Amino acid sequence: MVGYAPDHAGLETIPLNECLRLLASVPLGRVGFLSDGEVIVLPVNHAVSGQDVVFRTAPGSKLSAAESQNPVTFETDDYDAGRRAGWSVVLTGRAEMVYDDAEITALDALGLQPWPDAVDRSFWVRIRPTSVTGRRLPSAAGSA
Repeated sequence: MVGYAPDHAGLETIPLNECLRLLASVPLGRVGFLSDGEVIVLPVNHAVSGQDVVFRTAPGSKLSAAESQNPVTFETDDYDAGRRAGWSVVLTGRAEMVYDDAEITALDALGLQPWPDAVDRSFWVRIRPTSVTGRRLPSAAGSA
């Protein structure tokens, strides 16, 4: 893998197209938002649609954040302890509900399955990014 310019801590900065590829490469991420004055961070299964992160949810705090179009942060990562190599991608933006039937049909076709399936998660949430950043800790061999 090509090395990218390091940040102030010596981590490689990852360009947008690679950040989006990495976001799509793992099924689980974390969404962070404010709820009743507290910061909440919850795991979600997700997919990438264009530059947006999408996930399914049930009524609750994630749905409330999306209905209010509140600012959110989404993070996903991967780490190989044996090689001491890994990456992290952070996306910030606004969460919003997906109401359009054609969009819902297209998102359903992604085949995304919620992590816990005891509760019906019939609502789609889209995070439209205002910022996408990524950092990579390369292994001694230079790839992660």
